[in-house]
Amino acid sequence: MKDKTPDTVPALSANALYILKKRYLKRDKRGSVNETPADLLRRVSSVVASVEIRYGRQADVKSWEDAFFGMMSRLEFLPNSPTLLNAGRLSGQMSSCFVLPVGDSPSSLETSVEEAILVHKSGGGTGFNLSRLQPRDEKSNKIQQGGPTSFLAPLSAATAAVKQGGIRMGCNSATLDVHHPDIMAYIHTKNTRNALPNFYLSVGVTSEFIQAVKEDRPYNLIDPATGKTVRTLRARHVFGAIVEQTWKTGDPGLLFLDRIQAGNPVPKLGEIEGVSGCGEQMLLKYESCNLGSINLGRMLDDKTPPGLDFAKLSKTVRLAVRFLDDVIDVNKYPLPAIASGTFRTRKIGLGVMGFADMLARLGIPYDSSSAVVLAEKIMGFINDEAHLASESLGTEKGVFPAYKGSLYDRAKRPMRNASCTTIAPTGTISLIAGCSNGIEPFFALIYMRRIRSGHNLLEVNSEFIRAAERCGLYSEKIVKRLANGETLADIPEVPAEMRRLFATASEIEATWHIAIQAAFQRHVDNAVSKTVNLPSGATRGSIADIYIEAYNLGLKGITIYRDRSRGKQPLEGHINPALLADYLKTIPLDSG
Repeated sequence: MKDKTPDTVPALSANALYILKKRYLKRDKRGSVNETPADLLRRVSSVVASVEIRYGRQADVKSWEDAFFGMMSRLEFLPNSPTLLNAGRLSGQMSSCFVLPVGDSPSSLETSVEEAILVHKSGGGTGFNLSRLQPRDEKSNKIQQGGPTSFLAPLSAATAAVKQGGIRMGCNSATLDVHHPDIMAYIHTKNTRNALPNFYLSVGVTSEFIQAVKEDRPYNLIDPATGKTVRTLRARHVFGAIVEQTWKTGDPGLLFLDRIQAGNPVPKLGEIEGVSGCGEQMLLKYESCNLGSINLGRMLDDKTPPGLDFAKLSKTVRLAVRFLDDVIDVNKYPLPAIASGTFRTRKIGLGVMGFADMLARLGIPYDSSSAVVLAEKIMGFINDEAHLASESLGTEKGVFPAYKGSLYDRAKRPMRNASCTTIAPTGTISLIAGCSNGIEPFFALIYMRRIRSGHNLLEVNSEFIRAAERCGLYSEKIVKRLANGETLADIPEVPAEMRRLFATASEIEATWHIAIQAAFQRHVDNAVSKTVNLPSGATRGSIADIYIEAYNLGLKGITIYRDRSRGKQPLEGHINPALLADYLKTIPLDSG
């Protein structure tokens, strides 16, 4: 059981060290960093493992601490940013996802804003469902008669002024049911490129609506207060507006409400209220969830050629589930209602990162049937192992309090957690781990990452560098061409196999993006955060086709982003010349 890993971590990239020093490592009173990356992980593992003593496991606390530290220090698993930031600190708030209810009165709206500010100050992001708000009344000046869209601007302004945990600007998501009378106004809320910059908008669509789109017929708009139909709209007209807005600004995405509600593990507690900031976690009102991701690139064996080490993956999944469950107990929640809601179901969200890295090392193109098959095999295994781990913890420590009458109660499975798996975007933790984001393909082989502090980081794909060095192709010339916006497909001397293996997100056909997402979704309790990246020349028709295909393949949600459709992008293909010049100095003179 004991993990004798010393307090060291593998060599971290310059960008990982920059982010750790900028956001995560402790500082003394003078503002100087006084913690190493290894210290940070020891701090986190110590705090999380300390919970084991509550369950009569005093003798094992140090063993669990060492096991948690070993898993993280080897970069096999990392928890969400609030856990890394706040474990052992004054805040102590370690969850990333929160859903808050929104009531239809001035006082209720004020409460929602106040609660959101508290969550963001603690380091979390918030999701809201606006579907119960009354439609706007053009004849009234009362705040509650402004409709759902009137709620967004003050909330965005309030949370934009608050950095999550004092470190980064908060993320919000909002959802409106497509049957709401104000749906058209909502669709056009982000009609300009930089409107509501800290909000992701989604339209919740039903099977009834999608069928009406396919058949080109009207559907009903329903007053949320009375449940009565107030008028009808042509479904294709509304769908076309969604497509147009997505093409223009990247918002809104779609959530498929029927599937989300069908996956609710504890229906007696009510319907799923909303989703987290990036759409991956489905929560009841006042619930929170802490997330963590396994680095698939580190789940390969040492054979030649390598293969997936399922024994190692199983051990990592089971340890990660225990870690995330312990976080629930040691966490300091920003509101009593959130603490109560979270303990009631004890939801955790274990996911993956480094999927594209793993495929590259295995020699499998992202846009291939082999990748789809492997995605389903891996996530099926992880989901099964996570549920078995939660079931074991349920026997050891007790089931989640709302267990009686839940789907697991009916199946006679003593689960500790009402949900176990989620695929998160892993933007920052994948940078720390030195791996690709979530289940995304490579965004680009060389690109610039914009940091909210105004700093830019040059990212160069390490898997490509290794492959190019093996082939004798790594040179200043090829790096410059890629930095100027070319892809490997534009460089004739690059072998066809390498071009295919390192195809980037905008080169990969949308059908493969969706197929990979669907393969993971079939074995995830919650949802999958994934973006279908399209080139700037993508058409509105292609976006419409993607939305329908996402529904047909059983996804719970879908996000599409057409390159250059927003004023500022967190990942940028256009490289700062000074950053590139500094990087070129690192390439050996005899390369190429």
